[in-house]
Amino acid sequence: MKKNHLEFNNTEIAFSYKSNYELRRAYYLFKILSLGFISKVGRKLLKILISINFPLDLLILKTIYAQFCGGRDIYECEDVIDNLKNNNVYSILDYSIEGLISENDFENSMNKCLNILSQSKSKNLSKFIVFKPSAVGRFSLYKKVSSKLDLNPEEKNEWNRVENRFNKICLEASKTNIMVLVDAEESWTQNAIDELVYKMMKTYNKNKAVIFNTLQAYRRDRFEHLAKIHYNSSGKFKIGVKLVRGAYMEKERKRAIRYGYVSPICDDKTHTDKIFNNSLEYIIKNIDDFGLFIGSHNEKSNLLSTELLKKYKIKSDDDRVWFSQLYGMSDNISFSLAKNGYNVAKYLPFGPVREVMPYLMRRLDENSSISFQTSRELKLIEKEINRRK
Repeated sequence: MKKNHLEFNNTEIAFSYKSNYELRRAYYLFKILSLGFISKVGRKLLKILISINFPLDLLILKTIYAQFCGGRDIYECEDVIDNLKNNNVYSILDYSIEGLISENDFENSMNKCLNILSQSKSKNLSKFIVFKPSAVGRFSLYKKVSSKLDLNPEEKNEWNRVENRFNKICLEASKTNIMVLVDAEESWTQNAIDELVYKMMKTYNKNKAVIFNTLQAYRRDRFEHLAKIHYNSSGKFKIGVKLVRGAYMEKERKRAIRYGYVSPICDDKTHTDKIFNNSLEYIIKNIDDFGLFIGSHNEKSNLLSTELLKKYKIKSDDDRVWFSQLYGMSDNISFSLAKNGYNVAKYLPFGPVREVMPYLMRRLDENSSISFQTSRELKLIEKEINRRK
């Protein structure tokens, strides 16, 4: 395969949308996250203060929140969206509320999705919407359906409501020509989610991929799952795939040990990378049957993606293929890809500070645990600060 010359070390391109103040704020945040034990103690203290409702909202809003979130509502996100769009990077509005448990919560979450769709279309804000299945249905119900256990009459009605919420979101998205990214959940709930999302694809993905299911490459069975779904679709509908490595590794492994079954998670990163790369090539090779959304912060994976597009003679701006990273991270990848004509979108979480806090805590924990990622961000930011001097 012929190599291309795309590089991810041009900080002028990566941070052109950030002011000097924003750049220094990012530097100090990632610097703190890189401090090992001090960072760990600080994050624990922060969680304690949040749990006792200590008045930290303004501090968090000006620091962590500003780095990883777009705003407290869509109106506050508009400047960020416009700023990204001026650099040929689209936004994926993600109302990042977690831990919903009641039917009223699920209805409100669905209505929030419908409102995002409406505003995204009317204001030309985004080409995507994303939601977690557990935001529109009870987690334990997904688990029961995934296990093929019989539902009682009340649970059947509840499951019908979950399916109706999925359908309302997908129907509205198809009307507005906005793509729906359905997040993955833990493996013991995923079978029910898969079946539900593929049912939506059969209805709404007749001519192009509008509905996307998330494939987590750290699950050892996912390549076979991908090939099986492709075979079963038989060209009747387009398969939308959001390809990621995965988000629940430790939880999955601990549960497997606790209940005495083989962990569904790959033994090591090399195996995960193999599944990711094989899935990537399989989809691009068969792109006429797919829509592909590549969610990765891995530079090698993004380079491989561009090389595969060239290998199979697919244009860089083909709207069946999108690249994405989280807002506030991996700007060197996002903006370099966009500068070279690829389709790029940033995940842009938003919502009230307190309600988005679980998401922000996960971002801090993940950046602290993946030391090379924090180190990379820090070095790139420092390089750009020095360049501007």
